[in-house]
Amino acid sequence: MSAAPSTTRAGVLYGVGAYSLWGVFPLYFRLLDDSGPFEIVLHRVAWSLVTCLLLVRALRQGPELRAVLASRRTVLTLGIAAVLLAVNWGVYVHAVDTGHVIEASLGYFINPLVTVALGVVVLRERLRRLQWAAVLVAVTAVAVLTIDYGHPPWISLILAGSFATYGLLKNRVGGHVGALPGLTTETLTLFPAALVAIVVIEATGRGTFGTNPPWEGVLLVSTGLVTVAPLLLFAASASRVPLTTLGLLQYLTPVLQLLCGVVLLGEHMPASRWFGFGLVWVALVLLTLDSLRTARVAPAVVESPAT
Repeated sequence: MSAAPSTTRAGVLYGVGAYSLWGVFPLYFRLLDDSGPFEIVLHRVAWSLVTCLLLVRALRQGPELRAVLASRRTVLTLGIAAVLLAVNWGVYVHAVDTGHVIEASLGYFINPLVTVALGVVVLRERLRRLQWAAVLVAVTAVAVLTIDYGHPPWISLILAGSFATYGLLKNRVGGHVGALPGLTTETLTLFPAALVAIVVIEATGRGTFGTNPPWEGVLLVSTGLVTVAPLLLFAASASRVPLTTLGLLQYLTPVLQLLCGVVLLGEHMPASRWFGFGLVWVALVLLTLDSLRTARVAPAVVESPAT
């Protein structure tokens, strides 16, 4: 039975909200210019855990969290995923901090293509014709952008690779781990190291928590809410709309990031780079067409962005 129109409409709105928030992250992280990427990630881990634990209690998801923590294999898998998530967060903030928002947006454009490639390499999946065409066009796009940049688009590749592998590990733990218990476990595994690092940074006078009081501290604390809020919107959307719809909505994030970089942050975008991005978009059109054709047989899993 198909979802009621009102339910689907609400799901789309939740999805637009989630992907829009992720899309304007560059503007938020620009407010944290005084704090470096490493310190921001440390605080993001710490305050995300605090926010998650408060929400777990408020939403009465304690039993679900305890079930996850009771499985050593699940905790180990999520712990490895958490390291990849931290790498993704750090590289993303570095990209924003150094004026490479456009290159960061490219990473989330090519993420679905990297996910397909991982399916071939790791899971030994066989590609269909349109998937092969999409991968070949994407490889051509990366070659064009490498020539344009003068080096491979490392920020894009690391963001796409870390997030695609993160998604693969999350899928390995199966559908029994909810979004909130999963993120709580991930941040919990990183919290001890993050807390020690924050204490050391502050004790040695290199921390920025007290810079420009109280705003820098407030912004660092708010990284927890900023991280968790779109994730909950995404989870609400995923339970109300078809995955094909969610798969199309996910492109809203890199589109908004691209617009932030070009229009609001004034990053340069030469014609040759537009051509490389255009090839990526062609590859995504091919991949989307393939997904739409096969959705009724084997719908693809859509992961939330890790930014």
